[in-house]
Amino acid sequence: MLSNIPKIKHLESGNFFLMAGPCAIEGEEIALRIAERIVKISDRLQIPLIFKGSYRKANRSRLDSFTGIGDEKALKVLAKVNREFDVPTVTDIHESHEAAMAAEYVDVLQIPAFLCRQTDLLIAAAKTGKTINVKKGQFLSAGSMKFAVEKVQESGNPNVILTDRGNTFGYQDMIVDFRGIPEMRSFGVPVVMDCTHSLQQPNQVSGVTGGKPALIETIAKAAIAVGSDGLFIETHPDPANAKSDGANMLHLDLLEDLMIKLIRVRQSIS
Repeated sequence: MLSNIPKIKHLESGNFFLMAGPCAIEGEEIALRIAERIVKISDRLQIPLIFKGSYRKANRSRLDSFTGIGDEKALKVLAKVNREFDVPTVTDIHESHEAAMAAEYVDVLQIPAFLCRQTDLLIAAAKTGKTINVKKGQFLSAGSMKFAVEKVQESGNPNVILTDRGNTFGYQDMIVDFRGIPEMRSFGVPVVMDCTHSLQQPNQVSGVTGGKPALIETIAKAAIAVGSDGLFIETHPDPANAKSDGANMLHLDLLEDLMIKLIRVRQSIS
């Protein structure tokens, strides 16, 4: 199912695949620095990689929150990552008219969790012919995601990935129901666990989302153990000063050790 994505490597390794990168494209220099580190790790461990970066953050609590460096500028950074490191890229889109624009620069289009029921957006993404990664709404059951898959596939695009990012638990917390991973895999599409957003603590009174990054390893191990095809991990060399979602990102220095542990989990259940 992932073989249609240009430049994806190591599929034959039998490892899970990884979507990783910063939450948002903050600038060219830091994006390339993060990409270089992740690519070296994924190549060394033979983990198929898709580099992730949002060209714009549309869902922010506060008006003064960072939203991006400019759409075209950020998309060109993602295209440069693709060229320089020979690695596919993924970014999220928010409105139907963005699909064709973003598709000119990236290999995978991502539908944010809050927008996973937006029919026009799913159809527009599907029509680009790119692989579509649909994140499960935190307000939806795993079983409900079959309709998102059908919308993309019935629009003529068979290349769908589903990503679980946890479920709303009260007003300010998330919880992961790992039963959803095998249920969504039964739809015949790859399933990914978002190990960072699933640990968010949204709707804080400060207007800045909190998180529990110390539990990233726990979520990732459990996801691999129940059969997740891939992992989604936002990572940054300085999460405390990241411009978006720093509270739940993995420090880049911890990524390689985590991947080594997860490969051992994968091997133990093979």
